[in-house]
Amino acid sequence: MNFLYLKSLHIIFVITWFAGLFYIVRLFIYHVEAEDLDKQTKMILQKQYKIMSKRLWFIITWPSSILASFFAFTMLYMHPQYLKMDWMLVKLSFVFLLYIYHFICHRIFNQLQQNIIKHSAIKLRIWNEVATILVFAIVFIVVLKSATNWIYGVVGLVSLSVILMIAIKWYKRLRENNV
Repeated sequence: MNFLYLKSLHIIFVITWFAGLFYIVRLFIYHVEAEDLDKQTKMILQKQYKIMSKRLWFIITWPSSILASFFAFTMLYMHPQYLKMDWMLVKLSFVFLLYIYHFICHRIFNQLQQNIIKHSAIKLRIWNEVATILVFAIVFIVVLKSATNWIYGVVGLVSLSVILMIAIKWYKRLRENNV
């Protein structure tokens, strides 16, 4: 198969993988927030969030992660010289962190499927930003093909994340005061 076809498929499945990771944590947040509602509403919403989460997780997110990796490994097999490049090793380190993030999301998914709530909505909102930091780092590394220049982009993103966290806390207080 042509290398560019593999690369295209890899990019497509990376996009769908991240879409799944971003959305699954939003569903976790909604599931946790439903805990504060009246019993009937909570039961209806949490049941629906479990169904939505299960479909998203096993029909989109997991298959996308596997296919993105399959196409990546195939490209590396075809061009092993990439493994000698510093930027690729740094990228693969971030992909390893992405899989750790994925497995932690899987643990949270399993807990919520069993009605075990261990994280607050605010912690999950912050957790959702970890995927954003990872995607920024990975994209900057791949585009710049540098083992170090990606740092500027990530520092900017971390700064943006701090601003977002402050905004989230402000929004939470605003919502609490309006209730």
